[in-house]
Amino acid sequence: MSVTTMTLRIPDELAPSIRAAASGAGLSVNAYVVRAARRAATLDAAKLLAAQGLGDNLAGEGDTL
Repeated sequence: MSVTTMTLRIPDELAPSIRAAASGAGLSVNAYVVRAARRAATLDAAKLLAAQGLGDNLAGEGDTL
């Protein structure tokens, strides 16, 4: 798997809760943020498919949201 390095600016007041949540989940901050971004992108794509009426054709395919 190839990776791209990105700079992410997090508000100072949010950083401690991200670190704590990552630690509580047993993940690095990077892994936690990647997981959150992946979930958001998947949800956004599902909403787009649903808005276009395309999600009906996917019933029973893979994991459900």
